[in-house]
Amino acid sequence: MDVTITADALAEALGGPTPPVLLDVRWSLAEPDGRPAYRNGHVPGAVFVDLETELARADHEPADGRHPLPDEAAFTASMRRWGIRSGDAVVAYDDLGNQSAARAWWLLRHAGVADVRLLDGGLAAWRSAGLPLETGDAQPAPGDATARYGHLPVVDIDGAERMPRSGVLLDARAAARYRGEVEPVDPVAGHIPGAASAPTAGNLDADGRFLPADVLRDRYAALGVEHGRPVAAYCGSGVTAAHAVAALAIAGFDAALYPGSWSQWSNTPGRPVETGGA
Repeated sequence: MDVTITADALAEALGGPTPPVLLDVRWSLAEPDGRPAYRNGHVPGAVFVDLETELARADHEPADGRHPLPDEAAFTASMRRWGIRSGDAVVAYDDLGNQSAARAWWLLRHAGVADVRLLDGGLAAWRSAGLPLETGDAQPAPGDATARYGHLPVVDIDGAERMPRSGVLLDARAAARYRGEVEPVDPVAGHIPGAASAPTAGNLDADGRFLPADVLRDRYAALGVEHGRPVAAYCGSGVTAAHAVAALAIAGFDAALYPGSWSQWSNTPGRPVETGGA
């Protein structure tokens, strides 16, 4: 299954007999509420997705991480609010090179939705193609899809600690956070011992599109990723790490996600921390 879809291909699909469900997942650490931007202009028919409350469990402790996965019942309710019916194709996008939309892509795939793609280049690619925008809020008819987790691999905090001994653990945060030079969000700076630095920005070209598969394959191979060797990704809170999983899928590698990520690790007493390196 392809991970991405181009703006032109999406426009064609939207005009077809079975258009995909569209999800607008605008969110960032600096601007966590993307709804105002969504209302000012989105791909026609797209439903706004609240990452903080629909792609994460709102009721949690610091030791769970900032964005723990929602339970199946809560995610089922979100999927149905978005209008997803059993068998539907889904396309997610944002205005950040899909670094937040990838969380929706990953969760939907994990929940058993087979055909989920990211709009390559996000909203900027749609605009660049000269395609129209819609304002206000979309109100889709309720869907009937049911989340059944387990379709993509996951590692917990202990699995993440073991991963560098048996495979490759990738840190998808900015390199300065990996090295421990800055830490704007979490209580401790640094990275999980043995992890390799692989910032998600390195998956994208200057236009916010994913790099070609062979380029991504070379990028991750240089970090030790190879077929038959386990690989997992983490970030600050399990959001942009999903983007790394998507990039690895484009490159032909199956990777696990560590949802708790650094926000869980750094809030768990006794977990070792490494600094420096790149």
